[in-house]
Amino acid sequence: MSKYRSSLPQLGDRLFLTDSGLETTLIFHDGIALPCFAAFLLLDEPAGHERLRAYYARHALMARVHRAGLVLEAPTWRANPDWGERLGYDATRLRETSLAAIRMLVEIRDLYESTATPVVISGNIGPRGDGYAPSTRMSPSQARDYHLPQVRAFAGSAADMVSAFTINYIDEAIGIVMAARDCGLPVVISFTVETDGTLPSGDSLQEAIEATDTATAGYPAYYMINCAHPDHFMGALSGEVWCRRIRGLRANASRRSHAELDDSQDLDIGDPRELAQLHGRLKGMMPWLTVVGGCCGTDHRHVESIYRAMAAGTDERGPHEGRHHRFHQGDRRPAG
Repeated sequence: MSKYRSSLPQLGDRLFLTDSGLETTLIFHDGIALPCFAAFLLLDEPAGHERLRAYYARHALMARVHRAGLVLEAPTWRANPDWGERLGYDATRLRETSLAAIRMLVEIRDLYESTATPVVISGNIGPRGDGYAPSTRMSPSQARDYHLPQVRAFAGSAADMVSAFTINYIDEAIGIVMAARDCGLPVVISFTVETDGTLPSGDSLQEAIEATDTATAGYPAYYMINCAHPDHFMGALSGEVWCRRIRGLRANASRRSHAELDDSQDLDIGDPRELAQLHGRLKGMMPWLTVVGGCCGTDHRHVESIYRAMAAGTDERGPHEGRHHRFHQGDRRPAG
């Protein structure tokens, strides 16, 4: 049974941690190959399953130490039909994978949850195509039908909500919300933006949020921004009414554009201290922000530094200096 489906605690005032750059951590820190950037593949093997557990447990322990809330995102960003077909997963196997991911997160919650650290479990959904380019476009109704099997699987699990990450055009966002509403699940939409603060489709964040809310009668619990550096979107956050719908951030460590990241041969971890400072500024601009984590290039140490800056209003020195590691996103190409 789900625990928080009827009342998400991150809609209050306290800060909630979430995780960091799962795929980049696995590839570049752990040396694990992830075809098509698909972390869910690790659920099928004991060693991979244990590595995922360790990754989530590290973030859960950090949340408990800081007496912060925690949102656990399932490693299922790629577990949709097009990417599944590439990887040899049919509909039945994809459903079993989504359910297995949630069971793993429930085990983590059972170990680390406390009164001071409520743990929310989220079924994570990714775009049908490439997260960096709206190359596989659908109408809202087509997007609803496409994503409905994965949403339905989460609805039949202990997941408290679903979150759609790296969404890059409006119609897919609307379709995912429609699917979640049909299944009675709270849903969060996380848009990604280019260096100018607009979605890869060319729409502004304001247009994307307002259009999604209008088409779905404001059904999303809240919105997030992920897979972009704060410098890419801070200038776009003007207008308090629609900005108040944004409650979460999972930023990239790097200032590189999506195109530059796709072509890059190294992992740019940016300036972690500055990343924390920027999040502190964002919390000052938007005090209603309650969910914070990281995306590409970040790890648990970035997230802890960001959390401290947001929680205490202080600048924290990040875990690293400079740039290192080899980064290649050749598998991160559109499906189809």
